[in-house]
This record gives sequence, C-alpha cells and structure tokens, in this order.
Amino acid sequence: MSELVRQIEEKDIPELKQLLKIVFEDDTYSEIKRLGGMTNHSYKITRNNGKEYLVRIPGEGTEKMINRQDERKSTELACNLGIDTKLLYFDDVGHKVMDYICDPQEINEKTLSTKENIDQIATIFRTLHNCGVDTKVKFEVFEMSDLYERIIKNENVKIYQDYDSIKTEIIKIKKYFDLKTKPVKVPCHNDSLIGNWVMDKNGKLYLVDWEYSGMNEFMWDLSCMSIEMDYSEEQDDYFLHSYFGRPVTVDEKKWFVASKLYVDLLWTLWGLTRVPYDGHFMQEYADNRYNRLKKNLEYYNSLER
Repeated sequence: MSELVRQIEEKDIPELKQLLKIVFEDDTYSEIKRLGGMTNHSYKITRNNGKEYLVRIPGEGTEKMINRQDERKSTELACNLGIDTKLLYFDDVGHKVMDYICDPQEINEKTLSTKENIDQIATIFRTLHNCGVDTKVKFEVFEMSDLYERIIKNENVKIYQDYDSIKTEIIKIKKYFDLKTKPVKVPCHNDSLIGNWVMDKNGKLYLVDWEYSGMNEFMWDLSCMSIEMDYSEEQDDYFLHSYFGRPVTVDEKKWFVASKLYVDLLWTLWGLTRVPYDGHFMQEYADNRYNRLKKNLEYYNSLER
C-alpha cells in the first residue's frame, strides 16, 4: 500500500499554540514536526526549554466514530499501567497533550517480530487484559460495523458486491465462538497497528493511541497484532505461547484465526468511511484488508474440515 504523506498544516498552528497556552501558560516553542497517523493531526513540539511533547488535533470526521470521553478513560488507564507515557491534557473534543517518548527508535514489522519484542508485546497485553478494571467503554464489533455501514452509505462510498454474504458468514462464526468460549470482556487496545507502537532508546515498548480501545475479548488484540505485523504461523505460535505461558489448544488456535476475521471486517469498513477524506489511499487500505479477510476465511474453513 502506498504511504500517506502528512505535512505541517498552517491552519493547525494557532490551535497548537492555544493548547500549549492551556497546558503550560506559554505558547512558545523552538521546533515543530508533523508525526505519522492515518486520521489525526499529531505533532512533536519541542519547547524552548528542550522538553518534547506530543500534541494531537483530532482529524476531520472522527467525531462521527469516536467518543473522546471514552478514549480519555482508556488513555488514563494505559498511562496508569505504564503502557503509555504521561498524559497532560485531554479535552472533550479530543485534543491531547502527552509527554513525548524521547529519542524513539525506528521500528518496523521486522523489529516487532523478534522473540524479545514479541515477549514484550505479550507482557503489555497481559498487563492490560488482566488489570481488573472495567472502563465501561463498549467495543462491540458488529454494532460498530453497522455504524460504519451507515456512514459509508451516507457518504455514497461503494461497498463490495459480496460483502453481505461474507458478513453473514462471519456473524455465524462469531456466534459459534461466543457459545463455545463464553468470553469475558476486558480492557483492550483494539488497534495495534505498527504506528501505535513506540520504542524508546532503551528498547522499551509503549502502546499508544487509544481511540478505538474498549472492553472486548482479549483474543482480538492478539489477532490484530498478528495481522498488523504479518506474523508467520511459527511467529503466531510463539506469540500465543508467550501470552498464555503454554502451548495453545486447537480450539484456541481456531478462535485466534476467527478473531482475525472480525478485525479485518471492522477495519475494512473503517477504511471505507475515510475514503471521502483521504481518497485512494484509504480505498487501497480497505481493499487490502478485505482481500486478506477472504483469504483468512478460506483458511478458517479449511481448519473446520
């Protein structure tokens, strides 16, 4: 998929200065740099004293899909658990100011596929999933998919010809595993793409950006991570073993593969909702997700035989 290039937007500067004024009572800075991200306007701002901060302006259209008060609850939890860095400001609109992770290392799928870092990732997810906190933030994949479908329809974005039959099949699989596993909802990140991982200069990983976090089945986070890092089957097995502290059962492996279907279903639709704002880039993102979903559905069905 082609890379979406983000530049500093002059119209953001007054808003960024206002946020600095609110948090620090001083809107001056020595340097500003636009960071990556698929929807929001995120910046690294260096103040005159040399300290660095992440400042986020919510992206256009995100108010239709994201409850910022819910995001704040999950962000505060992550910061308290030491999974994310220190939160300094978060308003109801979604403006956010946090400590910046200084001298971050460049990371990619290969970096996050080493056994050492897979172990770190597994530990972060275990810490989150086992913290015992109920954030009261809902994350219901098919409620969200219905919302995204309405947005797609209202924006006159074309959906796939076989989408209804694919979704029906996935719903059937989800109902089967709900009965079989009786999953308990726990705090989850739900969106562990590579841009949401940061490694500091000492090699410590942080999981950031909690926009889509909420109470969900823990297996979602594991399946989402595997998809985003394009883990091989061998890496999947190591990741699951590291998370559980034991080899997984056949049924757990099937549940893991099934969860990949839910992940790609939802983020395919999310990508289509962003097409009016980001054009071909998001269409390509959605298409890639949907094609992988169908391949994993074929793989899942082969496991059932």
